[in-house]
Amino acid sequence: MRAIIAKDRTAGIDGLALAEVPYPHAAENDVIVAVHAAAFTPGELDWPGTWTDRAGRDRTPSVPGHEVSGVVAELGFGTTGLAVGQRVFGLTDWCRNGTLAEYVAVEARNLAPLSATIDHTTAAALPISGLTAWQGLFTHGHLTPGETVLIHGAAGGVGSIAVQLAREAGAHVIGSGRTADREYVLEVGAEAFVDLEHDRLEDVGEVDLVLDVIGGQILYRSAALVRPTGSVVSIVEPPRIPADNGRAVFFVVEPDRAGLVELEQRLRDGRLRPRVGTVYPLADAKEAFAPAQRPRGKSVIRVIEES
Repeated sequence: MRAIIAKDRTAGIDGLALAEVPYPHAAENDVIVAVHAAAFTPGELDWPGTWTDRAGRDRTPSVPGHEVSGVVAELGFGTTGLAVGQRVFGLTDWCRNGTLAEYVAVEARNLAPLSATIDHTTAAALPISGLTAWQGLFTHGHLTPGETVLIHGAAGGVGSIAVQLAREAGAHVIGSGRTADREYVLEVGAEAFVDLEHDRLEDVGEVDLVLDVIGGQILYRSAALVRPTGSVVSIVEPPRIPADNGRAVFFVVEPDRAGLVELEQRLRDGRLRPRVGTVYPLADAKEAFAPAQRPRGKSVIRVIEES
């Protein structure tokens, strides 16, 4: 089968190439998915799991990409809850070959059913951004109706979904970003916008939750805004917060079928709109890792065209 391989960890993006690789093996409780669309995280070529298995053994050349939408092609021994021919989407293991391929092996528990009304391109843009937003807001941030949340990077993949989820949950949503992001962030549901290029962050006032995807000084300054009963949640680095300024949480997104089901329901009902950016064919995936301009939305790799 065809796949994008990362040949050398020292070569970075230059080491990516389209190649013929063996068809994946379906281990116990695995599913083989015929990939229709896939997505990736630009920094994943720097992750240890891209190059080694869980025991730390080298596994180059590896296949990058961890988000998938497709159709079940094969079930491993003992796999239940899914069927051959079923449409699915989800998030693959960090330490196994990924989704920029015609087929991928995934633990069944990391996949959720996908309705026929949702196209694969849209679904492939959702797993990492959607689960990160969901877990940041609700699993770690304990957001409840009526609370105020400040979402940094609100025009990005994670941030824009977090804005939509938080607004639906009944929170007062403040989004931050660059000047050019204002209109989009307000359009997807934020009630106020902080221009990080021109506005004073400290003028936001007290909030119950900060969800951060930026880190650095923005994260540090934001910690002072959190009420003693609130939380600062970051996916970039462990937050440093002043004494009596709530909880500090740093987390890495985890696969979660229940969370995917919640997101799929909202996507199907039109309550959630992932920001899909440029769509590339599999052969051009290397270009997607290094776009000429700052991407607006999630880059998606199309492997099979929609019928």
